Amino acid sequence: MTQVERLPRAAGIWPKDEVGFYLEPNWVSKRLFDVEDFAPTIYDPACGTGRILSSARDAGYSTIGSDIIERGKLENFTQRDFLMWAGPIDRFTSVVCNPPFDHVREFVEQALYLSARKVAIITLVRRLNAAGKWLSELPLARVWLLTPRPSMPPGDVIAAGEKAGGGTQDFCWLIIDRVHRGPSELRWLHREDTRP
Repeated sequence: MTQVERLPRAAGIWPKDEVGFYLEPNWVSKRLFDVEDFAPTIYDPACGTGRILSSARDAGYSTIGSDIIERGKLENFTQRDFLMWAGPIDRFTSVVCNPPFDHVREFVEQALYLSARKVAIITLVRRLNAAGKWLSELPLARVWLLTPRPSMPPGDVIAAGEKAGGGTQDFCWLIIDRVHRGPSELRWLHREDTRP
């Protein structure tokens, strides 16, 4: 087993993944399904190793996954470039994914173009200010800030046997819902369920 190359501390912990393949901790999607309702089928168009799909199935949803690279044997998986796919997605499907961070806007717009009613996407909190104009034109229902700060290393780091930890970036879920009207809500999604 080889060690994944580390960068000098000032440059970040790991080199940037070429295709934007970063793994979120399992709690990030498990907790999302605890607090949000979706259509009966969850489609993850950047499913990687299937963590979001697994959490969705555990929450009682049927699942469909795709990615530009097949990273393992996943059920109901199709290898495809979501941004080039002509779809459509039926009205009984919601898109939930952790897309490449450089393509969050494109994933949201493609999901809405393909007729998904509800979209949940992980993004970096620091990118919200720059996204303000295009997000303000969408039915953004909620922003779920993730706490504690999750570590999302490149998938190859986990495949090499290293452990994630010590996250330095803040992440959130953006919830875009076609039936939402009114202002967006800002909420905190804790790793532990803190509901009464």
